[in-house]
Amino acid sequence: MKKTISGIRGIFGDDFTLREVLEFCNNFSSLIKSGKCVIGKDTRPSGDMIIETANAALRQNGIDVFDLGTAPTPVVFHESRKYGAGIVITSSHNPIQWNGLKFIIDGRGINERELPQILEKQGLQTSPIGTEEKIASSYLEDAKKIIGNLEGTPKIAVDIGGGAAKEFAPNLLRELGCNVDVINPDLQGSTRGPDPTTDELVDLVKASTTRDIGFAFDLDGDRLVVVRNGEKQTPDVTLGLGVAKSLDLGYKKFVLSIDTSVSIEKFIKEHGGTVQRSKVGEANVIDLMIKSNAQAGGEGSSAGFILPEFNYCREGILASGLIVSMLNDSKFNEVLDFMENYIQIRDKTNVDAVLQDKVMEKVAGKLNSKYSEVIPLDGIKGIIDEDSWVLIRRSNTEDIIRISAESNDLEKCKKIVKESKEIVNQCYEEIR
Repeated sequence: MKKTISGIRGIFGDDFTLREVLEFCNNFSSLIKSGKCVIGKDTRPSGDMIIETANAALRQNGIDVFDLGTAPTPVVFHESRKYGAGIVITSSHNPIQWNGLKFIIDGRGINERELPQILEKQGLQTSPIGTEEKIASSYLEDAKKIIGNLEGTPKIAVDIGGGAAKEFAPNLLRELGCNVDVINPDLQGSTRGPDPTTDELVDLVKASTTRDIGFAFDLDGDRLVVVRNGEKQTPDVTLGLGVAKSLDLGYKKFVLSIDTSVSIEKFIKEHGGTVQRSKVGEANVIDLMIKSNAQAGGEGSSAGFILPEFNYCREGILASGLIVSMLNDSKFNEVLDFMENYIQIRDKTNVDAVLQDKVMEKVAGKLNSKYSEVIPLDGIKGIIDEDSWVLIRRSNTEDIIRISAESNDLEKCKKIVKESKEIVNQCYEEIR
């Protein structure tokens, strides 16, 4: 089971059971000052049991529960702004047998100071049982106000992947005036995996050749991958297009995770904006956004565009509407042309969780002697030149060490990843 600010997640019935759901939701109650909490779930088969258990844990502590049923993560985050707290039952892009909990306070995910309160047993006083209410969301209407009017009737293919975006993403695009074809609406019979950033998206790639654009969502609807003219775009392109639209709307202050493409930072600066870098992880990006009063940004590695005025989370559904609004704008092709000059490769290697800290210490020593500039903000980032870098860090969600690299030269990027992975594996062997 993984327990981080990105959420608690594990294999349901194995290392993540209803006992843990009761415990963590009970502890979370101590953070809820409003006495109200909105909850929702993705489409995983175990979601029904977990949402009922979470509901009971909250209500026994006097929390009034507002139940969205099956709803994407961005919808739960958006509604939590009204109620003060929220829980999403999901493990995002992990395999179907996994599930988990994302906790929301004041419209944002929990931070590193709040996580211990959820993990450590809380002695709560006896209180009257909270109420329960089934609710609908104003998400679609609120999103349309941000996006504005579209020109023409764009033809869109949307691959739901059997996830929770089913009743939201296609409906938003239709209400904006798009002609929408839906692929893989249901989990049973879906031809692709839960994570669109790693899946080949064969059906969507084919459909996109006769459509203006294609979109693919993960199971909880916060990740968005763009497919254009039969070609799947990198996760960073989603963020890049969102950034371009933000610049067009007049926003200038951005926060990007440390593993986001350097092309996006350069694009922002060339258009008069400023950039700060955060640790990897949605919660870390948002924490710096709040502290710096940033207007937009996100995490390229997870295809995560974030617009704080609307939501303090990755916004795949809103981003799809914003991107569609750019289809007839010159900035759409401008950002794609700018970003295609850079290549990112992301790899990983298995390392026992108990040895990861020692491995990273040895890796840091080797990178300090290899590169002239090393940034220890999150893992170790080695700056090779103004267009090339490598980042080696522990995963927030899996028992692996991630290696990410970027360059404006494909062969150079491959070499950087190969050499960096060899360094990690060598350090691991030396410690074992």
